[in-house]
Amino acid sequence: MLNVVAWCWSAWVLRHPGTHLAADVRTTRRRLLWLSAVYVAGCGFRSVAPMVDVPRICLHDTWISRIVVGRLVATGAELCLAAQWALLLREGGAAARGGLAARVARLVLPIIVAAELCSWLAVLTTNYLLHAVENSFWTLAAVLVVAGLVSIWPQADDRSRRFLAAAIAGGAGYIAFMTFVDVPMYVSRWHADVAAGHQYLSWRDGLRDILERCIVTRDWAVWRPDVAWLSLYFTVAVWASIALAHAPPLSGRGRPGPRVVESLAAD
Repeated sequence: MLNVVAWCWSAWVLRHPGTHLAADVRTTRRRLLWLSAVYVAGCGFRSVAPMVDVPRICLHDTWISRIVVGRLVATGAELCLAAQWALLLREGGAAARGGLAARVARLVLPIIVAAELCSWLAVLTTNYLLHAVENSFWTLAAVLVVAGLVSIWPQADDRSRRFLAAAIAGGAGYIAFMTFVDVPMYVSRWHADVAAGHQYLSWRDGLRDILERCIVTRDWAVWRPDVAWLSLYFTVAVWASIALAHAPPLSGRGRPGPRVVESLAAD
């Protein structure tokens, strides 16, 4: 609920900006806002009906408590989050007339599509190694995004640099978490499965499995290993997504000329 209120406030602020934006920047911010809406909605659903995919567990017994539902929602939401960063980097790359930011903007979505494919394969087969690969793709995307943001720094003004500094610091924290906590967690689970002689599912058996209702459990010991990433996913990641719609102009064309201001005021 808090995240929904934050998004609504964000939409109101963007609708009534304190300063006018150039038309192209204003259009991009609206796109960022609606992409954020999908991410907020997806995370809202998954926080109310949490599931952990490979062990097929969930918190509530309802008709939508099926791994396939949660995975479809997550896929759509995560692609929207990646699209937000791609849009911002494209805007920043425009100021540099190409450069690293523009190249990264073209790479982010394909990398995350690859991550989502690995995620689906991991869920279908119950192979944790594929989850490790998935999250390695997310880490790679984050490294590239941070590098793209750093490349924008020289042509940015003071306000934009404050945003870039916060985004770079947040990205570095995310990369550290994924490198030292998240990816190793999945690798260790894979090692445990190999040692136990775990039999992986075929994609057909896996598909039948995720279409069934998941296993309801409220045992803290079962949920505890996933609490760290779930908590950050449903809070910090959502807030970052909402905040992206309020990023200062990164294209070097934040303020329009007098005629554009008059046109915007007439709206």
